[in-house]
Amino acid sequence: MVIRLAERTGTDVGDVPLTAVAAEAGISRSTLLRRLGGSRQALDDAVRKAGVDPGGRQPVRTRGVEAAALLISERGLAAVTLEAVADKARCSVHSLYVTFGGRDGLLAATYEAYSPISDIGLLTARGGRSFEQTVLDIYRLLFAALDREPRVAPGMLADLISRPTGPAGRIFQRYFPPALDSIGAWLMEQMRAGRIRPLPLPLLVQQLMGPVMMHLLLRPAFAEGLEAHLDDAEATCAVFAEAFVRAVAATEEPAHSAVLRAGDDSGTDDRRV
Repeated sequence: MVIRLAERTGTDVGDVPLTAVAAEAGISRSTLLRRLGGSRQALDDAVRKAGVDPGGRQPVRTRGVEAAALLISERGLAAVTLEAVADKARCSVHSLYVTFGGRDGLLAATYEAYSPISDIGLLTARGGRSFEQTVLDIYRLLFAALDREPRVAPGMLADLISRPTGPAGRIFQRYFPPALDSIGAWLMEQMRAGRIRPLPLPLLVQQLMGPVMMHLLLRPAFAEGLEAHLDDAEATCAVFAEAFVRAVAATEEPAHSAVLRAGDDSGTDDRRV
């Protein structure tokens, strides 16, 4: 029965959801699970005994997220339909619904998998680094996440800017407030310590993130024909970090600005971007 279902839907036996198997058998999913002993392992074993490989691919969640990420990077957020993801992930649309609950759930899972925000929150929560070094490390994380393939975050940001109430906007409303709490707590600590000037927190976060994110959104376009004018990742992060520290510092000359120069002692003002 499960083999017939797999053939009918064009998926591996291992990707046929138990809800579909139960419906085909005319019983509930809980009854099916009880008969299988609590998991689908017995079903897969029976399929193997029948001479059919149930499929050894990654779970639908993993394949769905990877397929959605590739579609966002290649064609933009609008191209991420459940049908397109199912085709790329080689699974059924029903499996995606069961796994993610719908398109918004799939996009949220993809954002979580590729967003650097949680890593930045962990970084700012740890002690032992100077303010200047932490800023530089934040930019390194942003650069690593936004400049790599598949380019998920830039695709999400582009949709957020063009349609604030769209799918990316809903994800933003869900994930940004906790991120603001984490990063904001660290920035407030820097204010209380007198390292940076008292500034409105949302604007301070935008000043921290905005310039480097705009650079990373435009960097692929600059790379076409203007690659000779682009610094490498480390030098670019150092420039942005030093600019932010100087812009918000409570004193005119940041105490550890040398850390941000990444070993550049040339003294030249002819910096590339």
